[in-house]
Amino acid sequence: MKPTSQISSTTGEIQGEHSEPDKAVKRQEDRRSARGRCRGPEMSGQLDGGKDATPAVHERVTLVVDGTHFVVDPAAFTAHPDTMLGRMFGPARQHNFTRPNGKGEYELTEGISAGIFRVILDFYRTGVLRCPDGMSVAELRDACDYLCINFDCSTVKCRDLSALLHELSNDGARRQFEGFLDALVVPAMVGCAQGGERECHIVVLTDDDTVDWDLEHPPPMGEEYSQILYSTKLYRFFKYIENRDVAKALLKERGLKNIRIGIEGYPTCKEKVKRRPGGRSEVIYNYVQRPFLQLSWEKEEGKSRHVDFQCVRSKSVPNLASTAATPTPQVDELDRLNSPAPNAGPAPNAGPTPYEG
Repeated sequence: MKPTSQISSTTGEIQGEHSEPDKAVKRQEDRRSARGRCRGPEMSGQLDGGKDATPAVHERVTLVVDGTHFVVDPAAFTAHPDTMLGRMFGPARQHNFTRPNGKGEYELTEGISAGIFRVILDFYRTGVLRCPDGMSVAELRDACDYLCINFDCSTVKCRDLSALLHELSNDGARRQFEGFLDALVVPAMVGCAQGGERECHIVVLTDDDTVDWDLEHPPPMGEEYSQILYSTKLYRFFKYIENRDVAKALLKERGLKNIRIGIEGYPTCKEKVKRRPGGRSEVIYNYVQRPFLQLSWEKEEGKSRHVDFQCVRSKSVPNLASTAATPTPQVDELDRLNSPAPNAGPAPNAGPTPYEG
């Protein structure tokens, strides 16, 4: 029995050398499983790297755009929280800021077509707006502005480069004119308003232009009441008709009225003086074509303050054919009151005429 115990002892000694690490590994596994049970069912399925071993069932919502139903996963929208759809299905949805209709569907505003919204959905999946051939880039731009999606060369892929660059130029022109408006145009309008004016006429000259008028013979066109801005950059800006449209739209947004932007001739200096018969002199000025900006800040510009007379309805018969069939002579209203109509007999059952002798 003793040798057996020695063998057992030896065996146990050898097993002890290799079993201690195995026990440590087993203890670590037990701790991991216990830690997973403490985390709950949501965390117990995670592997190293944070991915779920058993993916959860994603929610689906139905969006109605232009009469077309789109069943989408709102998680794609919440991945872009700065967009309108990301805000709709983000924390705002938990506070009932976005509510479905009676069918449980979410209706987007009118003005976005189903085809454009498909491009919008591709953006949420791929991060790129791919405008197909035949689709209006301007309409896609309007949809992006409404849905608060960034519209630039990094997010838009379009075959029609002319239409794409046109929209990008509008963005650049708007930002540029906002700077011109605050730095140059608004001070000129304030100067006119402080002088009691209700409108402002601004002429944009280049930095190299000079205005030298003869005080005794000024140009007879009323330009002495215009505001002059010396800015070559603003002059080049207004050379493009598209930039003028952008500037006009921005000025309308700021509440200004009667906006006119164009190119006109402006007198800069006197060239010569002609003597007319009778001693009258005529001054000839040098005119240059320069941009002008005319606007007003009054709502009732050009309206008269006199009392309008009430329009009295005419008693004439418009249909001449009916007058030939049934002639009805026109009688003045005063004659009708003061004397009876001619060829008119006494009315039946009529009483005596007043003041009858």
